[in-house]
Amino acid sequence: MANGESDIIQILLENCLIGGLAVNAYVEPVVSLDLDVVAAVENLDAICKEARTRGLKIEQFEHSIKITGASSDLRIQFQTDPRYQKFVSGADGRNVLGYTMKVACVEDVLQGKVWAYMDTTRRKSKRQKDLADIFRIVEKFSQLETTLPSSIREEMDKYDNTALIGADIAGLTN
Repeated sequence: MANGESDIIQILLENCLIGGLAVNAYVEPVVSLDLDVVAAVENLDAICKEARTRGLKIEQFEHSIKITGASSDLRIQFQTDPRYQKFVSGADGRNVLGYTMKVACVEDVLQGKVWAYMDTTRRKSKRQKDLADIFRIVEKFSQLETTLPSSIREEMDKYDNTALIGADIAGLTN
C-alpha cells in the first residue's frame, strides 16, 4: 500500500478514519498519501508502542501524532485535538482502498474538513484541498450545505457565480 513492503493499514482498522480518505468513502475518490485517523485517546499509547515495535517512526506535534515507515510513502496522522473524539462513536464500516475501515459519519467528516479549512495557520494549498473536499461532499449530500458556516457558503456562491459568468461570456446562457 502506497509504495510499502508491509501492510501498514492493517494495524489501523479498528480506528476511525477522518480527512481526505474518509471523504473518498462517500464520494468519488481522490488520491492521497495522508491517512488521517482519530483513535480513542486511551488507545494512543498502545498504538504508538505497536508502531515502534514494527520499526515505524513516531513524531508528536501540538494536535497530532505522525507515524511513517521507511518502506512506505503513506503518512498516518493521528488527530489528538479533543474535538475529534466524538467522531469515534459514530463511525461505521465503509470500503476504503479495498479495506473495510471504520469511517466517521459524513456529517463528522464534513465538520473535520470545515475545521481544517477554517484553520488559517494551515498552508493555503492544504486549505484549498479542504475546501474542494467540502465541495465534493456537499455536491453529493446537498442537505449538508445548510450546516456550513456562512463564510464557506459564500465561497461556494463565488464559484457558482463564476461558472455562470463564464457560461454567459461563452454565450451559453440567455
